[in-house]
Amino acid sequence: MYTLIFDSNGELWHTRAEELGLDYISMPYYIDGEEYYYDLGKQTDFKKFYALVRAGNIPKTQALNPEDYKKFLTPYFERGEDILYVSFSHQLSGTFQSLDIALKELKEQFPERRCTVFDTNSISLGAGIQAEEAAKRWKQGASEEELLAFLKDFTNRVCVYFTVDDLMHLKRGGRCSALAAVAGTMLGLKPMLTTGGGGGLTVLAKIPGRKKAIRTLADKVAAELTDETCSVYVVDADCKAEGDWLRDLILEKRPNAKVVRQIVGPVIGSHCGPGTLGVIFVGDKRPVPLDKQ
Repeated sequence: MYTLIFDSNGELWHTRAEELGLDYISMPYYIDGEEYYYDLGKQTDFKKFYALVRAGNIPKTQALNPEDYKKFLTPYFERGEDILYVSFSHQLSGTFQSLDIALKELKEQFPERRCTVFDTNSISLGAGIQAEEAAKRWKQGASEEELLAFLKDFTNRVCVYFTVDDLMHLKRGGRCSALAAVAGTMLGLKPMLTTGGGGGLTVLAKIPGRKKAIRTLADKVAAELTDETCSVYVVDADCKAEGDWLRDLILEKRPNAKVVRQIVGPVIGSHCGPGTLGVIFVGDKRPVPLDKQ
């Protein structure tokens, strides 16, 4: 017997996770001197978080420690359940070092139990859509081996595109050099980014102007969406009107698309900043970074 879990950096809305029977590991963030754990929007005060960031408060994220992971995983092992964990990109956080330590210690206590970790090489709903589609099959009785085979193929078809409004947030997180951030801001450039096959963030294009960047996101969905049975997620970091406009642009071009609107959570929002817009959908293959073309 095994159970399927993911983490809150996968950002599926809490009602969807509950509907699918998915448990999740809550990831921490800090702002204005307080520590929080993201609960997939169940009790999150998004308005307060983004207001604080816009006012100049700098949020921070932190890796969980081994004891955090052991506290979460132990009850499953005590019930005799194995675990398949669909995780966000390992390249984007040091938290998985703590997970490895926790699993080694738990193996000594529960030698018969197993936790298999599948690295989605993605973030936000790029990871969440993989957990969502895996959960559909899990509920239908798929074996762990069948789910892993599905995920190894499906992960290569998940398309993630996003643009940020302020490059300085990426600069603080080490995702953009200070020079590039200043130059890009002065020139009004809006980078289009994606999660590459290795799980890191890569720049696909530098687009002049916000409106053109939003239209480009819609064009990407229109051109590359191949599976309309899966949701198309349109996410915004406290820029709802622009997110709604992006949704409408997509539906003009692909009226049968199952577009789901959602706000970006505080952990991801800590790195990308207010004004970020993104699209996540299923195509033929992942985007190819500029340096791989």
